[in-house]
Amino acid sequence: MANVGRKACVIGAGTMGSGIAAHLANIGFDVVLLDLTEQSVQDAFERARIARPPHFYVPSTANAITLGTIADLEKFVPEADWVCEAIIEKMDAKRDLFARLEPLLRPDAMVSTNTSGLQIGLLAEGRGEDFRRRFLGTHFFNPPRYLKLLELIPTPDTAPEVVRDMTRFLEYEVARRVVVAKDTPGFIANRFGMWAMIQAVHVAERLHLSVEQVDAITGPFLGRPRSASFRLNDIVGLDIMRDIAQNLYDRCPDDPYRENLRLPQSIQALLERGWIGEKAGQGYYRREGKELVVLDFQTMAYRDKREVSLPALDALAREPLGKRVAAALEFKDEAGEFLREHLLPILRYADYLKAEISHSVQDFDRVMRWGFGWEMGPFEMIDAIGPERVGISDGPFYRGTEMRAFDGAWVSKRLEPQFRRLDNYTILEEHEHFNVRDLGQGVVAIALKTKMGVVGPRSLDELIAYLETEERPFVYTSEARSFSAGFDLKFLLEQCEAGDWEGVEAGLVSLQRLGRLLSQKSAVAAVFGHCLGGGFEMALGCPVIAAHAEAQIGLPEARVGLIPAGGGCMRMRVLHQHNAKNLVDIARNLMLGSVSSNADEARRLGYLRETDVTVYNADLLITTARDLALQTMPSPEPEWKEMAGPVGGMIDRMQEEVKGRGEISDYDETIGDKIKAVFVKPTSLEEALNAERTEFRDLLHHALTIARIKHMLEHGKPLRN
Repeated sequence: MANVGRKACVIGAGTMGSGIAAHLANIGFDVVLLDLTEQSVQDAFERARIARPPHFYVPSTANAITLGTIADLEKFVPEADWVCEAIIEKMDAKRDLFARLEPLLRPDAMVSTNTSGLQIGLLAEGRGEDFRRRFLGTHFFNPPRYLKLLELIPTPDTAPEVVRDMTRFLEYEVARRVVVAKDTPGFIANRFGMWAMIQAVHVAERLHLSVEQVDAITGPFLGRPRSASFRLNDIVGLDIMRDIAQNLYDRCPDDPYRENLRLPQSIQALLERGWIGEKAGQGYYRREGKELVVLDFQTMAYRDKREVSLPALDALAREPLGKRVAAALEFKDEAGEFLREHLLPILRYADYLKAEISHSVQDFDRVMRWGFGWEMGPFEMIDAIGPERVGISDGPFYRGTEMRAFDGAWVSKRLEPQFRRLDNYTILEEHEHFNVRDLGQGVVAIALKTKMGVVGPRSLDELIAYLETEERPFVYTSEARSFSAGFDLKFLLEQCEAGDWEGVEAGLVSLQRLGRLLSQKSAVAAVFGHCLGGGFEMALGCPVIAAHAEAQIGLPEARVGLIPAGGGCMRMRVLHQHNAKNLVDIARNLMLGSVSSNADEARRLGYLRETDVTVYNADLLITTARDLALQTMPSPEPEWKEMAGPVGGMIDRMQEEVKGRGEISDYDETIGDKIKAVFVKPTSLEEALNAERTEFRDLLHHALTIARIKHMLEHGKPLRN
């Protein structure tokens, strides 16, 4: 198989096809999307343009996709490096399409089918040997932009080198994490995952538990996403659940547990009413304004959502997942009873299925972690709570770097060091606010371990003291769930209330100093999650930022009545000083406190530099940053240049226009004037940094700023006063 190129032809513009096309366009593929007619492809793609959550990183990316019809196969297929079929889930329709595709495919092109249930081997029947050796299933998860799992399903005729090359292509070029699954009904994700989803509804009905009670148990407490059980059902769609369950029931006549796939009463009732979930506006939940109302099982009518009190679970919330679940299984309340009736049977079902549908317990666990967002896969969970507690005799399934094969032997896990998480690297030094980890090849990670990567005077001074003597190339990152939510607002409020303006000044000086110190090192910031305010200023200090594509990036200080004062205004001014219009645009973004929803939007907003790199596969972020650190040299001090044109007047006009549209308040305009002062008045970097601190401290004397800070600390959202 030749190297797979970056020209893709996606056939079928439905929910999955449009989502796949959008994902490929986001990451730079040349994409053609085809459907039956011009009207159907236009209508389907328009739905993709306005989909929520958004399919595209920036709306303009949609314009890069070429639309066409299946009548255009002869025009587009011969040019494609990869043809991805995603039409209706009907065997005959797919087979007919493959018969038309076969003579049009380039000899080195790949061809795959996206299906959640059909047998891949049967789809290729009747095709020639060359077609069959390069044909396989590529089961994307919806929506493709957000869910990283892809089940790759070869047939007995698929060449091993095709599976190998396609796996590498999908992981490195398409930003997926691949699990090779067996060609069995529903593969791994739907065969087990759908059974577990439906089983939770059966148990809820049998135990007479409410929607809210079950979701309170099966969300983060159980190491699962906040969508838990019933919100997940609505997101997937009850009609989709019905179709998958029926397909599995029909195709698995020898499965002794298949009766669980019979639809629960509540799903049947909702389907009869057309209340099929989120796409219909109502299912187990219905949105009314900004609030969600919930289905009552007794009346089958909606009612206000009730707060669920499960104090026993709350008391365990800070315990490790396995320990808290093991403890909860012993409870005599409704939570303990639900877990015994739901969790233990699904773990036993995973054990029953494992050899039939997967190649290893590691693959099985990865599917549930990567596709369903579980913190632990079923076999990891069995080990964590104890195989004997589950009623399984052939555990444990893991020990160190080994796993138990289906024949009982211990074999090595696939370690794949390029995808290693930060916490899997050895700690060389532990400090109060950060760890130093060995990334190999002479590179270390300096990783914040504060909550949400927040920085304050103590952590800044500790970092400065360490970095003054660090000569190795390093990755600057975080061990929190986000890179950094910014500077410590609580500290600022306390200093203001105490009148300690010298303390505020010292904190800002340290923030600016750390940013300049980072620029003098072979440093790469590995950015993910939130990268905001003071945290982003530190990332900008590094010569290069490696940003995960979904990172939310920006300088939102205006939302709390402040301006960036850790070098952020100075760096934004220097970055855009060559173009007066760009400088006015960035002044507007700072005045509004604009934050990007992803790295591509951060580039459009002017936050990222040409040298910064977007990493589309989150699992490659650390190794990508490490490799960049080996190539990165310290940054020269940026040159402060006099701007051409009346930038101050242009910023004034921009503020008048924005205020005229009602987008800003009088106080936002005051903040905008402070930003303008830093952009326009200084004649050097030092003057700009001094101006940042001066204007920042002045804003802290305003009651409206204090009100914004307090509101953010108390409510977690901005106050526009």
